[in-house]
Amino acid sequence: MTAPVAAVVGVVGTLLSALLTQRAADRGRRREQERAERLRERRGEVQERWVCYVALNTAGRQYLAALTDQLHALGRAEELGSVRQRLTEARDRYRDVYAEAQMRLPQRVLEHAGRVSHGLGTVYGMVRRLDAGVPRQGDVPAAVQAGIDALWERLREMRREMRADLGVSRADSGR
Repeated sequence: MTAPVAAVVGVVGTLLSALLTQRAADRGRRREQERAERLRERRGEVQERWVCYVALNTAGRQYLAALTDQLHALGRAEELGSVRQRLTEARDRYRDVYAEAQMRLPQRVLEHAGRVSHGLGTVYGMVRRLDAGVPRQGDVPAAVQAGIDALWERLREMRREMRADLGVSRADSGR
């Protein structure tokens, strides 16, 4: 009687062993698939932020360059029409990109972007008032140039923060 019981226990043990091994392998595969999916999602998020960062950096630089061109064109009527148009387009593009960035950027990067955006708006107002011939106190070309110079530094700071968020070395983040 012990031989048939031992045989049944052996067969059941073998079957349970195979079943348990299969379940453990399935769990391992599920964990690996979940890990791979999380990694793909993370890479997708980083890629989306990278695209947003590039667009914001580019739009900010173009807006600032257009402000500089507008400042230099003041008093030269032959250039003002095209320079005004470029400034309007650069400003509109920046506003669109910044609006999207506000929904995607982490808070610490958004704080830098907000300072850049505020500064761009301030300098834009000064340039437009000078162009229209209705400057406020302090709206002088030297103040506009100082604002532009400060904004280039703010853009560099924002870019450094973006690169840090993406895991890119700060050491090589120059201009």
